[in-house]
Amino acid sequence: MFGWFRKRAAAPGPEATAPGTATASSGPALQTVRTDPERLLKKLEWTVVRRLDGILQGDYRTLFRGTGFDLADLREYMPHDDVRHIDWNVTARLQVPHVREHQEDREVAAWLLLDLSGSVDFGSGQVSKRTLALEFSAVVARLLTRRGNRIGALIHAGSHHDNAFVQARSGRRHVLHLMRSIEAAQTGGTPHDATELGAVLSDALAVIKRRSVVFVVSDFISLPGWDQALSQLARRHDVVAVRLFDPLEVELPDLGMIALRDAETGELLWVDSSDRRFRERFAKVAGERETQLREALARSGVDCLELATDEPLDESLLRFLQLRKRRSQLSAGAFGAAAAARSASR
Repeated sequence: MFGWFRKRAAAPGPEATAPGTATASSGPALQTVRTDPERLLKKLEWTVVRRLDGILQGDYRTLFRGTGFDLADLREYMPHDDVRHIDWNVTARLQVPHVREHQEDREVAAWLLLDLSGSVDFGSGQVSKRTLALEFSAVVARLLTRRGNRIGALIHAGSHHDNAFVQARSGRRHVLHLMRSIEAAQTGGTPHDATELGAVLSDALAVIKRRSVVFVVSDFISLPGWDQALSQLARRHDVVAVRLFDPLEVELPDLGMIALRDAETGELLWVDSSDRRFRERFAKVAGERETQLREALARSGVDCLELATDEPLDESLLRFLQLRKRRSQLSAGAFGAAAAARSASR
């Protein structure tokens, strides 16, 4: 039974729910509602983009790195690196191979890898994970395109054969086109299809040739093995894992007798949430899944941005950008200290 909870994407409710909906006994039904991309984008530009754009002034080029000619950083050589990027002067001075990371002189190429399988339709409040994915994509795309950068998308709609591809372009019209493509994506799999995120990541690795910033937007409710594909993607690109989650997926409140249904497999289970021991077991299994997910992301070597359905989008993004900026500063300071220490030891 608890194996089912490990990949749950169900909505609590007094009865079985229809595909693409989530009904909670504590509130009204939450359904997938079509939004006006133009109106939503204007709202996000006023409430989120302007705030983030002001904070990113002067820090933008260090947060998103490309492959152009402006030196962005130096780091130790790794087996997958291009030997043409080795800085031989630094290598000779430190006695350890180092490579140059460059910032593109004109643009940053970015991609959105969106997992819009059945489980993202869930939301215990007014915002579903699908809506959160759409808003995040719009904000990131607008932030990048305002500076002339290009962004594209690979959209997974539930079936491995139904991936939609949006070419990387720039401009506000392209952002609106991207939002409409995300809105149009429906769950393409049958009720018994489970997400194969690993296959989607492998498709992205084959499609995205040029080194780019890749945002993997998913709730990471998937068949196992995706972490290996994510690690391979991170070796070639600057990958950010954007994890979508709802508080109800971590802790189940006392709602009485409710029906839980897996939005991806269609499995339905009636449970008594008023049972304290059952809620404790639920929290334990959820905690184990959280630990395994964090460990998998850490092994893959990617940054993780967590977006909760009950938290303002701008607050989550601000916290992530500040952490990424601080880490970049610490990395630069550590490199300088290591170089000084090795020079002094000679």
